[in-house]
Amino acid sequence: MLFRILGHLRIREELELRSPLRRAILTALLLRPGRPVGMTELAELLWDDPPSSALANLRSHFTGLRRDLDRAQPGLSRRITTCRGSQSGYRIEAGPNEIDLPTFVDASRQGRNLLARGELDGAIAMLEGALTLWRGPFGQDLPVTRWFDAHATGLRNGRLDTYEDLFTALLMARRTEMLSYRIETVVAEAPYRQRLWELLAAVYCVQGDAVSALGVLNRCRAVLVEDLGLDVPPSVEAMRGAALTWDSEEALRLITRAPLARS
Repeated sequence: MLFRILGHLRIREELELRSPLRRAILTALLLRPGRPVGMTELAELLWDDPPSSALANLRSHFTGLRRDLDRAQPGLSRRITTCRGSQSGYRIEAGPNEIDLPTFVDASRQGRNLLARGELDGAIAMLEGALTLWRGPFGQDLPVTRWFDAHATGLRNGRLDTYEDLFTALLMARRTEMLSYRIETVVAEAPYRQRLWELLAAVYCVQGDAVSALGVLNRCRAVLVEDLGLDVPPSVEAMRGAALTWDSEEALRLITRAPLARS
């Protein structure tokens, strides 16, 4: 992989740019590969309130960024081209298989399609592979701006969707060893994702541990009702019913009944 942005920005696996602004510039270009980004737009992406020296600073940093790219791979700076015309700017040329983000999106989509067709082993392999592309949260080494924050939120949700698909496939395949632990680690990161709680309760139901399943659902209720002020959803109550009757098959049906199609 030539460019990795899912976590700390890396070029050819090992090179990390020291300058935060150069990291931000390169990330902004990689989020829109092959498309020109104007200088004024770049300034607005990198600063919520661009300084008067923004355009001059950007030109200087592009010079340094080209040096950084050539240090990673001789001639790599030629991937960045200057755009002329009514709004000058820059673009980077990189194929989908050279950037980890489109590779993740494609693998996640394929895994979801396999899951929808019931091809569980293929789905699990594809979704596991998609998630291994993540080496940490997106944007943790980038400026805190509205534009990057929006991308960070969207990508985080995409990663969590993929985790939910993976956990669903593992549960449907009855591959539950260490699955409760894996789900708990994601619940700790995203406690307001109702689907994660239902998956975790279903794992315990399948394993015949109704007490733990009910404990999970009580925690879910506390989060939804006490933290968010929401009513307990019918799907959570239905999972509680499956746990109370020790009905592992019903727990699985409840999980697989959830719609798999996402826009």
